[in-house]
Amino acid sequence: MAKAKAKKLKITLVRSTISQKPPVVATVKSLGLRKINSSVEIAANPAVLGKIAAVSHLVTVEEMK
Repeated sequence: MAKAKAKKLKITLVRSTISQKPPVVATVKSLGLRKINSSVEIAANPAVLGKIAAVSHLVTVEEMK
């Protein structure tokens, strides 16, 4: 039985976390983002998608092939 490949997402921080509430800042850090324009590639799963939804006003998301 072949495993289906998990989708990978490229998440980029495009806005600063200054003046954001502490839970939002913690969510951004938990995604592995530190500075503006920093990017990470993460496999898409429900936990990550929920984090992205919580900070969607600060990040951009691209689907990787």
